[in-house]
Amino acid sequence: MSATKHVAVLKGGWSAEREVSLVTGKGCAEALRSHGYHVTEIDAGRDLADQILKAKPDVAFNALHGRWGEDGCVQGLLEILRVPYTHSGVLASALAMHKERGKAVFRAAGLPVAESVVVPRAQAALGHVMDPPYVIKPVSEGSSVGVFIIRAGDNRPPAELTSPDWNLGDEVMAERYIAGRELTCAVMGEEIFGVTEIIANTTFYDYEAKYAAGGSRHVIPAPIEPDVYAEVQRVTLAAHKALGCRGVSRADFRFDDTRPGKGELILLEVNTQPGMTPTSLVPELANLAGYSYAELVSWMVEDATCDR
Repeated sequence: MSATKHVAVLKGGWSAEREVSLVTGKGCAEALRSHGYHVTEIDAGRDLADQILKAKPDVAFNALHGRWGEDGCVQGLLEILRVPYTHSGVLASALAMHKERGKAVFRAAGLPVAESVVVPRAQAALGHVMDPPYVIKPVSEGSSVGVFIIRAGDNRPPAELTSPDWNLGDEVMAERYIAGRELTCAVMGEEIFGVTEIIANTTFYDYEAKYAAGGSRHVIPAPIEPDVYAEVQRVTLAAHKALGCRGVSRADFRFDDTRPGKGELILLEVNTQPGMTPTSLVPELANLAGYSYAELVSWMVEDATCDR
């Protein structure tokens, strides 16, 4: 490890996930300082190129979440500036952030995904675009921002879709609702971590469940059958590779064990820049594998490159 490296931690930004990114960035910066790195924290603005050029870092730790920071935009900027950076590159980031494009890659790789359709938000607000139960989610957001479950018997989609305050894009994805259990798994380089079951204390694993203290309970390792556990790990690594991800990524699943038989495992999405807050999943999974929080973020810095 080169502990004298100057690391710029990019955090905040202007997406709907700004607050989460600030917490992630603060935690990562403190951990890197504890390992001896020289750290500059940058609250990313639209003048980010100037901010980076002024800081002159050896490495950029990308702690941004959501659009612009996680969808290939900042990755492209860092490529132009030739500043080595953490996590995935331009193409993998863009594919993973666009849920339907990511699904197309997963389908081509033979990975299990749920049926879905992308429609204009106005159309989704008028009436059901598929038979309930289904889920409506923005095509290019994370952290369950703007996600709604439409259940059997619901007369119409949620009124929030017509809100003048909606700023999550003009297209949404309607996806078949998968009952059952919420599972997640992560990859660090070529190493696959364990599997966590997430038990939300809200209706589902929404923004509050993800980030509020006590919003969810993480059961690790997940109490599932060994063959299901192994299949989650296999699909996680396969999805990581199919997208062309680098560094650390996390895959989210639903496992429907509510009906007789072996159950149905569905890959929901891959997060190329998973949260690193105190309640986040990847640090817990890394700890199970024997890595401290500081060791995890230090590994990310040492893994940073351009041309990812």
